[in-house]
Amino acid sequence: MYQTVGQTAVPMISKCMELPLYQQRLNGTAIDQSLEYKTTSGDETEDLFLLLSKAISEHPEINAVSVGAILSSYQANRVQNVCDRLGITMLAFLWQLDQIELLDDMINSGMNSVLIKIACIGLSKSDLVKSLAEMQPKLLKLNKMYGCHVCGEGGEFETFTLDCPLFKKRIQIDDWETVIHSDDAFAPVCFAKLTKLSLVDK
Repeated sequence: MYQTVGQTAVPMISKCMELPLYQQRLNGTAIDQSLEYKTTSGDETEDLFLLLSKAISEHPEINAVSVGAILSSYQANRVQNVCDRLGITMLAFLWQLDQIELLDDMINSGMNSVLIKIACIGLSKSDLVKSLAEMQPKLLKLNKMYGCHVCGEGGEFETFTLDCPLFKKRIQIDDWETVIHSDDAFAPVCFAKLTKLSLVDK
């Protein structure tokens, strides 16, 4: 349900956008794993409900939540459930868009997102912290060869955004470490631990 890799760097995004940040520790787990979520005590979805409730109490003008879901009905249904209970709108502008076109649009719009986790045949630790622009030819090739999702919707990779049109400053990775979960020869699983970041004027 949630991306945890790179979570310690999220405050940098808040600074780049000059917006307040609300965070909390996840206490729940995926108890209700059905496609259609029903409110379940102790489920990780309830952590989202509590966090959004807190943000709305501090900023009553909030009337919508934007999500980046492209294909995952599992995620979209849970966010929709939370939004319905809070009386706000879920905005899913990327929902079911063609991923090849979307990848192209993201790159052309000036979004600089880098891979910080890989878990896909054909990807390796050498691809970590490479930008989507750098990776585009390889991702398109893996899509043709194996049907991999070029936007990572199948869990092939996760990203962290260093710059985009919404940012007042950009994020620079000054230092990072490779953490290997599985050193499988065909589909290794590893991530980049971002150990030192800085903000740079645009």
